[in-house]
Amino acid sequence: MDRGVIVLQATISSAADGWRLDRALADAAPTLSRERLKVLINAGQVTRDGATVRDPAKRAAAGELFAVAIPAPTPAHNAAQDIPLVVAFEDEHLIVVDKPAGLVVHPAAGNLDGTLVNALLHHCGGSLSGIGGVARPGIVHRIDKDTSGLMIAAKTDRAHEGLAKQFADHSIERRYLAITRGTPKGGSGVVDAPLARNPSNRKKVAVVSGGKRAVTHWRLLEPLTGAALVECRLETGRTHQVRVHMASLGHPLVGDPVYGGRHPIADRLGFRRQALHAARLGFRHPITGVTQVFDSTMPSDMQELFSALSV
Repeated sequence: MDRGVIVLQATISSAADGWRLDRALADAAPTLSRERLKVLINAGQVTRDGATVRDPAKRAAAGELFAVAIPAPTPAHNAAQDIPLVVAFEDEHLIVVDKPAGLVVHPAAGNLDGTLVNALLHHCGGSLSGIGGVARPGIVHRIDKDTSGLMIAAKTDRAHEGLAKQFADHSIERRYLAITRGTPKGGSGVVDAPLARNPSNRKKVAVVSGGKRAVTHWRLLEPLTGAALVECRLETGRTHQVRVHMASLGHPLVGDPVYGGRHPIADRLGFRRQALHAARLGFRHPITGVTQVFDSTMPSDMQELFSALSV
């Protein structure tokens, strides 16, 4: 047997009698997702009585014993780096972190290291499971580099799959605190406007007919000096969604260098990022089924801005 290969013994339960093999094995081996098992079956990594089984659609029978060979995860291309993290919650399945403004989530051109992924690779260490066969944290959503607040990452295939489904069906609760330039009228409202890359500037996002549907529910919390504290609840989660939607109302986020959020008080304080904080994250734990809700207070730079605008 190859070094690093883990062999898992899985017995088909009576409840799974007659199910497809990939589904029955997912029931018998809850640490592996059905999609991951389908890949392993097709790769010849599943046997019964020493015979390789290669058909994920094969009907399983109660009491059958299968051996699932799980190759060691391919090392991630990203280096583990000892970057401090504020952890709001962690178990063997997932981790919730409170990301500071300025920290990029995922390595990309211009930011090849020093990212949240590098930090998670170090923090999770040997407990980090292979997701899709690659040892990397399961990033299921992102927030902008200069946005602070709560983010979740999966440690296992099963957690990754469960969280991804919740994001896809918009059942994740995400609430942001934003400081806008000027005070939106009406006290509350909904922006339902499709978003896509700006045709004239690919680095920006814009409201574009034919773009992806994007919905933001906003509520005025407190009027400020030439500004306002607003809560934004995301129904969808598109790139730059809050920033573009509030700008489309004529109230860009204070400090936003891309969408026109200059404010004299922010300039005086040297506040050079969008005033946006992911303050609440709620979801159903993909393994236990327990509803989890986490809250985060505004970071010190945004608190300072709020105080200055409150005078």
